[in-house]
Amino acid sequence: MPELPEVETTRRGIEPHLCDQKIKRLIVRQPGLRWPVPGQLARRVEHVCIRQLSRRGKYLLISTDTGTLIIHLGMSGSLCIVKDNAPPGRHDHIDLLLENGTRLRFRDPRRFGAWLWTDRPPETHPLLSRLGPEPLSNAFDADYFHRLSRGRKLAIKSLLMDSHAVAGVGNIYANEALFLAGIHPARAAGRISRQRYDKLVSALKQVLNEAIRQGGTTLRDFTNGEGKPGYFQQSLSVYARQGKPCPICSTPIRETRTAQRSTFYCPRCQR
Repeated sequence: MPELPEVETTRRGIEPHLCDQKIKRLIVRQPGLRWPVPGQLARRVEHVCIRQLSRRGKYLLISTDTGTLIIHLGMSGSLCIVKDNAPPGRHDHIDLLLENGTRLRFRDPRRFGAWLWTDRPPETHPLLSRLGPEPLSNAFDADYFHRLSRGRKLAIKSLLMDSHAVAGVGNIYANEALFLAGIHPARAAGRISRQRYDKLVSALKQVLNEAIRQGGTTLRDFTNGEGKPGYFQQSLSVYARQGKPCPICSTPIRETRTAQRSTFYCPRCQR
């Protein structure tokens, strides 16, 4: 599933092609995504100008003169810029055509993505209004996360992946950040010291920034705005490396389940 670095990589890739351009029309070939594409969406975006592309958690926001497109890539979605005459493939469900001939194409084999619309401030939309702070922002720091964790018996990995606590941290990067911080993913969040939260917050920012620098992680379906894969998978320390040696101590990486999600850790380095 595309996580925060993949969405940010996509945003940066398509932004130069879309900003200050006028939408010619929207073609919806398959409206049956995770939530149905609004029936009036094509009419609402026709002939409006795109002003800004931003990201909130794992959501991509395309702001126009009259409202905001809210896009989620789901489990297998991707956005790329294609030539105006490029024929659609089987899973190419939506095209956004610009008046300059540019075409933004949404591909989603599993159809768990979303294209929604709001004419109100996007931060008030139900999908965005309860999201926690951005992990790369100053609002997400050790003081905040330590305070939030007090009295919580929840596993630290589960808290890290709770979008109400911090927005957009997915499974891959939660595993990697906990390894870098030396914290066992099953440790109760409320039993981790303030000093160790310093390490965890720093580790998460480091992992996310490096993943963005390398264009995200491609394990199955993800490609960026230019149709290219991400390369961060070559830098993964624990994720999907069960049985392989820890890069620090050579102990075999173990796999378990946390809240129904695959969890990878080093039993020696993480406590």
